[in-house]
Amino acid sequence: MDVAAYMAELGQQARVASREVARSATAVRNQALLATAEALDAARQALAEANRKDLENGRANGLDEAMLDRLELTPARIDTMIEGLRQVATLPDPVGEITDMTYRPSGIQVGKMRVPLGVIGIIYESRPNVTVEAASLCLKSGNATILRGGSEAIHSNQAIAECLATGLAAARLPETAVQVVKTTDRAAVGELITMPQYVDVIVPRGGKGLIERISRDARVPVIKHLDGVCHVYIDSHADPEKALKVAVNAKTHRYGTCNTMETLLVDQEVADDMLPLLAAEFAAKGVELRGCERTCAILEGISAATEDDWHEEYLAPILAVRVVDGLDGAIEHINRYSSQHTDSIITENYTRARRFLTEVDSSSVMVNASTRFADGFEYGLGAEIGISTDKIHARGPVGLEGLTSQKYVVFGDGHIRA
Repeated sequence: MDVAAYMAELGQQARVASREVARSATAVRNQALLATAEALDAARQALAEANRKDLENGRANGLDEAMLDRLELTPARIDTMIEGLRQVATLPDPVGEITDMTYRPSGIQVGKMRVPLGVIGIIYESRPNVTVEAASLCLKSGNATILRGGSEAIHSNQAIAECLATGLAAARLPETAVQVVKTTDRAAVGELITMPQYVDVIVPRGGKGLIERISRDARVPVIKHLDGVCHVYIDSHADPEKALKVAVNAKTHRYGTCNTMETLLVDQEVADDMLPLLAAEFAAKGVELRGCERTCAILEGISAATEDDWHEEYLAPILAVRVVDGLDGAIEHINRYSSQHTDSIITENYTRARRFLTEVDSSSVMVNASTRFADGFEYGLGAEIGISTDKIHARGPVGLEGLTSQKYVVFGDGHIRA
């Protein structure tokens, strides 16, 4: 296969399809989503057979159990995909919304209209259910999409692609509005991220290495976050019960997510009281603590933290702990080591909470809440395509609105500029 020519063809088709999807009615796009849900339900046996091939190939190629688990399409996961499509169909459509209308002294009216981004390229690994999640969000927000899944899920993704094509055809939308790349050649990724004439934005979903490579080589904008080095700071004005509950949840609710706390900061004024309580809770959960010098002086038997620990996204039952000199010390540490994902303060002091919200430079900043809430569903977005730690366009959980942009619209009645 001539990969460059193949990807260019996908790009051309997506660009044409994007214009038709952008002008389609909300009801038409919802019809496509609901028809896709029906097609998935009818294709359970075909999906299972395709997934079986991927699992057999994965085992033969030495994929570890965690990767095989992400790859598997169980009946429950197919149910979740179907329910996800139906939920996205019920979400408010952001496309076409006009806001901020004002009259200018000249007599014209100026406002902003929300519009689709155009063509979205999505690159992801392992989980074939991402194919449905990504396609549904792109389609609902009026975009065309090119999906490049991992080679380990090629059969599953192509089986899902057939269901998506069925759904689009049922709504009389072009099947090229959602295209799943058929080649496993890695050169396809290089082509996809360097086609600004066809692709408007890239969304990578995968490991840090993949995202670093795409960020480095892409010639189109990228919506991404590299890692989640999230912090919880326990202030001297914190309610101890709240602090204990939030810190334990932020770390132990799930270990392998980007919004899991990786560093705990404790004000030196309450460290002697709080750290033993926290250590007991974490020990019961099997969490290894790595502490700064002052932490190690309070908690015997824990490992000493190194400079690397403050930068680390463990995604494991390991937690870095540091005693800091008040709010200033906490903000200084976070702005130095945070990945600008999610950071939280536990305090009953309103003034300190406002300072934390103002001065911590992250995409989600919280007061008296677990970092695990940094999620599109929890924020009321309905679903998310990912998390962005960038500062331009989308920031934080990226839902339907994050897959759109705005353009100025002007209304006049024969007005001319004097």
